[in-house]
Amino acid sequence: MSFLTKVGLSDDRKKVQKQNIKWLLQYTKPYIGRILLVTGINIALTVLGLIMVFTSAKIIRVATAHAKASLLLYIKIYIGSILLVQIIQVIYSLLRTMLTERFSFSIRKQLYERVLRAHWQEAQKYHTGDLMTRLTSDAGMIADGVVGTIPEMITLVVELVLVFFSLFLQSPPLALFALVIGPMALLVSWWLGRKLKGLQIKVQQSESAYRSFLQESMANLVVMKAFANEDYAVDKLADLREERFFWVFKKTKYGTISSTIISMSFQLGYIVAFAYGALLISDGVIDYSIMTLYIGLVNRVQSPIMQLAQQIPRIVSVLASAERVNELLTLEEEPVLEGAALTGPVGVRMKNVSFAYADDPVLQKVNLDVKPGETIAIVGESGIGKTTLIRVILSMLKADEGEVVFYDADGKSETASAGSRRFMSYVPQGNTLISGSIRENIAMGKHDATEEEIHAALEQACCLSFVESLPQGIDTQIGEKGYGLSEGQAQRIAIARALVRKGQLLILDEATSALDEDTELSVLKGIHTAKQGPTCIVITHRRSVLKYCNREVRIKEGSIEK
Repeated sequence: MSFLTKVGLSDDRKKVQKQNIKWLLQYTKPYIGRILLVTGINIALTVLGLIMVFTSAKIIRVATAHAKASLLLYIKIYIGSILLVQIIQVIYSLLRTMLTERFSFSIRKQLYERVLRAHWQEAQKYHTGDLMTRLTSDAGMIADGVVGTIPEMITLVVELVLVFFSLFLQSPPLALFALVIGPMALLVSWWLGRKLKGLQIKVQQSESAYRSFLQESMANLVVMKAFANEDYAVDKLADLREERFFWVFKKTKYGTISSTIISMSFQLGYIVAFAYGALLISDGVIDYSIMTLYIGLVNRVQSPIMQLAQQIPRIVSVLASAERVNELLTLEEEPVLEGAALTGPVGVRMKNVSFAYADDPVLQKVNLDVKPGETIAIVGESGIGKTTLIRVILSMLKADEGEVVFYDADGKSETASAGSRRFMSYVPQGNTLISGSIRENIAMGKHDATEEEIHAALEQACCLSFVESLPQGIDTQIGEKGYGLSEGQAQRIAIARALVRKGQLLILDEATSALDEDTELSVLKGIHTAKQGPTCIVITHRRSVLKYCNREVRIKEGSIEK
């Protein structure tokens, strides 16, 4: 019977736990050398501590024997040991801190990359606040556990063995007593630790909910204020705080009970050692130096047992966080198919494409052929599936049925995948600018864009004049979602970001909705009349746009209207 079976885990839970432990071992493998170094330093500190126990007993013995010369020597050894411990502790602290930071950042980087490369549809199932909790709190918990907790446990085992045998040589009864009472406390702590696993997951989930609400309410502050929802938001935050408080309190309660039991067993061991030593002194069997040694060694035996018991909740927390992290790491990566080198404007052909959100069909047997160099307008009522159609073309959403193929005027083609985005430019709905400079926002479209290319994109998007009028021009800093710019200005910057990419297929999803009609027509005219212009798909509600389009495609009831 396996350990996981003994602790009462179901087959599914055992499988998950084994996967989590396997991932931890595989992920830790590159860091083994550095972790062993940290562990070795910690063991050296333990040995020095043991030397100090024996030295302190020796000091008392030579002091009572009035051997002044020897006394000064042992005092020097004791002081030297203290200084050496301090130096090694500084080195240990620095190494552990840096290793923990590298380890946690490595996990965060791996998680971040997996979320970026995962299917967009799958990643959207997780709230941003929950993702942030897993990237920060859970990753930090794992790093601290692997770099700190596990080496400490190894060190404590080594310390327990060394001190036990040292005490056994001095007093077998005391050594056996200390060894018996310690594991009893350890078993109680382990039993409580089983409960802490579920509580730790609840604590992390409550933190995710707490962060998610904070993130959403701050991101949508204008909505909160416009609907006078300040009191509602404060009350909801308080409710989430109470829920988090409940789980934190419950977890802390079990942890405190565990610590109290361990502390009581520690105190019992101290009392027994003290009483046993006092009796031996009264019988003239030992002197004060031996009694000091007994008390010191008993403490050193029980201390690692107590600390090992205290590590159990931390190990439980590490496993809980590993489960949450590993869940994200199992997200399937988007396929990036090797395609042909398409030249010139790129067309797109959709054949019998269907897509549904859960059991709600949105697109049904869609057939659409946008020819290279063509500009089409996709129209239809709100919520009819226009943006969904675009996301299928972008391979953000995977069609349930049918196929999407890109092709050029020379007849070369490739099946749609994440790799197809290399030749696309996209302007989504809403304000999608990030905090930073205007230059940084535009460079997202093409990181190696020249000044001339940026200038041309700004001009084509009808935003060159207002950018040049800003105090720092293109290097002007803007806030989250383009704070500092009007909605129309932010939208034109987003259009410039797409145009600087010079994609062979340009997709505008309500991209000019915040522009006045004259500016909108100027932007579309510039795109339409550009030499070697891209194929262009425009989602719009404005009829004025249609004169720059080759044709109009209407979506009705999930299909292309004939």
